Amino acid sequence: MISKKTPEEIAILQEAGAKLARILKELGRFSVPGVTTQDVDDKAIELAREYGVETVLLGYHPDFAPRPYPAAICASVNDTVQHGIPTVDEVLLEGDIINIDMSIAYKHMIVDSGITVPVGDISKEDQKLIDVTREARAVGIKAAQPGNRIGDISNAIESFVKPHGYGIVESLCGHGVGYAVHEEPNIPNYGKAGTGPVIEVGHVYAIEPIINQGTKDVVFDDDGDGYSIYTEDGKKSAHFEHTVAITENGPLILTKE
Repeated sequence: MISKKTPEEIAILQEAGAKLARILKELGRFSVPGVTTQDVDDKAIELAREYGVETVLLGYHPDFAPRPYPAAICASVNDTVQHGIPTVDEVLLEGDIINIDMSIAYKHMIVDSGITVPVGDISKEDQKLIDVTREARAVGIKAAQPGNRIGDISNAIESFVKPHGYGIVESLCGHGVGYAVHEEPNIPNYGKAGTGPVIEVGHVYAIEPIINQGTKDVVFDDDGDGYSIYTEDGKKSAHFEHTVAITENGPLILTKE
């Protein structure tokens, strides 16, 4: 069952979202050549304390994983599609792109957001991937109107991305959020308009296109860290995510300053 949040809860989520937006902005600026992904995670923990929020991912144990997640952020570099675990051995290099995904709790409510940023100067090809993925998120959010269906979000994202020739990852999707990190409904980044659950006032969604430069196919690192997911062809991947509340006036982006 899809939960509905009260206006008071959405106000708290908006407070939390503004804090997370500022944290991610600072982490993006911090992600420069020579910094390790562990450094970025350490900075995230420091900022969480500064902003008075809890890091939800640290210690989170999803059903698919062999152990609790060991970091505050997912730091997914280049061909790592999602769930990259920060390490001291992964040094950011000029020309890399990094996706930073973070969930925080504030006053017992949870928001989720992610950005993909360049590390130093990057190629025009990689910048286009970032720009298209960011815009796909905006297109998906615009379709999240009360009375529409989840498939309208999915189809809007797919219809925008497809002409660019990119692969839309099908094994990962957006989701409900607010009381927990992952709630119903699932929100695929592809699909048929007019299908799926009805979008209603009070719903809160994490809308998150996950787009690959090449094939849509991915590889799960089941024999490695148990979390990381990679593009099958080794090409780069990007991801942008906002937490969005559905109001009578349409979608309200919560994870922005």
